[in-house]
Amino acid sequence: MEGPALRTHDFGFRFTLSVEAMCRCFFDKLKFPVNLTTMRHYSAFFALKRTERSTGPVLLPVIFPLHREFGGLSLAWTAMVRISTLAICCAAAVSAAAQVPSQRPMPDVFLITIDTLRADHVHCYGYENVETPALDSLARDGIRFTHAFTPSPITNTSHTTILTGLLPSSHGVTDFALPLADSHPTWAELLKQKGYHTAAFIGAVILDSKSLAPGLDRGFDFYDNFPAHPQTRARWGRVERRAMDVAQHANNWLTAHPASPHFVWVHLYDPHDPYEPPAPYDQKYKGHPYDGEIAYADSALAKFLSFLKLRGWYQNSIIVVVGDHGEGLKEHNEATHGIFLYDSTIHVPLIMKLPGRSQTGKVIESQVRTTDILPTMIDLLKIPAPAHFDGESLKTYLDGTDNVDRIAIGETDYPLRFGWAPLRSVRAEGVKFIQAPHPELYNLRTDPGELKNSYQPSDPTVQKFQALLSDLKAKAPPKTASDASLPQSATTSLNALGYANSDRKNSGAPADLPDPKDKIEEQNLLHTAMIASDDNRLGEARAALEKVLALDDKSPTALRQLGELELQAGDYTKAAEHLQRALKVRPNDATAAFEAGQALQKSGNLPGARDALESSLKLMPGQFPARLLLGQVYVGLKDTKNAQDQLEAALLLQPNDVEAQLALAQVQIASGNFAEAVQQLEPLSKSRTADAKVFELLSQAYSGQGKLQEARQAEMAAKRLKKND
Repeated sequence: MEGPALRTHDFGFRFTLSVEAMCRCFFDKLKFPVNLTTMRHYSAFFALKRTERSTGPVLLPVIFPLHREFGGLSLAWTAMVRISTLAICCAAAVSAAAQVPSQRPMPDVFLITIDTLRADHVHCYGYENVETPALDSLARDGIRFTHAFTPSPITNTSHTTILTGLLPSSHGVTDFALPLADSHPTWAELLKQKGYHTAAFIGAVILDSKSLAPGLDRGFDFYDNFPAHPQTRARWGRVERRAMDVAQHANNWLTAHPASPHFVWVHLYDPHDPYEPPAPYDQKYKGHPYDGEIAYADSALAKFLSFLKLRGWYQNSIIVVVGDHGEGLKEHNEATHGIFLYDSTIHVPLIMKLPGRSQTGKVIESQVRTTDILPTMIDLLKIPAPAHFDGESLKTYLDGTDNVDRIAIGETDYPLRFGWAPLRSVRAEGVKFIQAPHPELYNLRTDPGELKNSYQPSDPTVQKFQALLSDLKAKAPPKTASDASLPQSATTSLNALGYANSDRKNSGAPADLPDPKDKIEEQNLLHTAMIASDDNRLGEARAALEKVLALDDKSPTALRQLGELELQAGDYTKAAEHLQRALKVRPNDATAAFEAGQALQKSGNLPGARDALESSLKLMPGQFPARLLLGQVYVGLKDTKNAQDQLEAALLLQPNDVEAQLALAQVQIASGNFAEAVQQLEPLSKSRTADAKVFELLSQAYSGQGKLQEARQAEMAAKRLKKND
């Protein structure tokens, strides 16, 4: 181990030299040969000189090694005088250097979000049925907040809140694939401006910035998105990553980018359903797999924290671990999350570790919010804050100068995807008010399970909280609906993760829509059907959807999902029937209209397919697949003019799509525009991926131009490719 370090300044640059190395330099200059033992004596001498301001305590330990080295006390004394002069000078330099103020480097910052993590299912929060040693250890090294609340029970919305310090109604990401506005700076952007190296590692495609979470990658040097075209049908690697894989990705990046300061966000998705903990957690937690997923995620957290310790980054870093939302676990009849705003889905664990040994083992009982996390980091790092946060710094709680509960707002628009009313809530003063078609009020002191609704319209607390929510709504920026259509891969990913992909354009005020409390059984069945369908358990999915229709024969979500199942199974007549019924209930569902067009086209009903696709494109004009299919339907209807219009529009959206290029060439040939067809086809014929159809069409186009030799050559090329196939 190196001895104490001496900092020196020379010509405007700074370097650090160990005391032992300094001693070697002195002895080399004095031509004194010394061994390692002697060197350690002098290193100790310099270290003691720095603190004791005297040669007395170290004089004898220094002289006697010299006596041995130089063969006599006289020579040793002479050497000692010369060395002591240098030593005293050195000690003075060390002392002076120690008094020169140096700017403390910015700490590394690590944010770990654990998806779907209830606070009351973590061991250090009092839950005995799970082992979470990493979370427990971090709580001992830092500060544990016992009453932290998220405003949203949906993954992308809640994470956007954590990364911006804003409520969902402020940042606008209240649904999947809605982009985060540039006007809202993110955690990564703010830290990057201060020289931080930034990276994010996500555990599910729900946070993929190229599809379902646009804008969350802003400010990150590296954002670990999922492959655009996954090579597997398995859940892992296609829509989810195991926590150990996420942690390893983060470790690899940090190893390749060791320069501090870092801001690294690690997202562990595993506790989200379906609950499938890997071995040995599947057996250890048999019967309660949700806890097994939590224990496994904790083991991945332990791996990441061990890596930070190994690299020397743990001690002086800021580490925040927080759940994005909780899980219903059938409380209030909610199997998963997203619909309700009860504590089961909005009470989350929050643990912060500060640099050094500051505030270790502290427990803060006051009510706080996940909107407060980013303002706290900005405060601790002394970074200028943006113009607006909905949260506030928690520094006063850390300092012990505040213990007042903060008002926690809850917001969920996810019910709108099913055609049900959105919900809002206020949690303050020991009560919870939920704004819904059938409002709710709970006394949390006497009814922590939120089981006894004591709502009365005349209650002063109700009136006060209603006014608060009205004021927030009035101050919120106007909602900007996205006209962009989700690609089929994104909607498939949503279903695979158990989220409905219905279009949210609903008519009527929230008060006129059904209360989600009256629809929760349907939602649980719809969720079951989505997961079963992704696992290719089509019979189970169909049975769950038929149960939904027994409860509500006009459920547009169930009708659409049944149509999608039949479309997948190849029963196009049944698929068209279900999808057309869904459209009668929800005529503004662009995706259902597109899928109805697919089913009608495949069942041979081209006029019906044309009408459905036209309706879909009126609602969402930017759909490439709908444009392409409509062009092909017009080809089948022998309407070459409209076919050409639609195919050219499709190519404006995706200019390099080969299928659209071939369809347009076919229309041009049918219209007698042979030169245009040749111009379209010749570049394709030179591609390595050109197939027989390219040359067949090119042969027809050449023939139309009277270029018979070129036509024969193209025809022969088509035959060769067919033969090779």
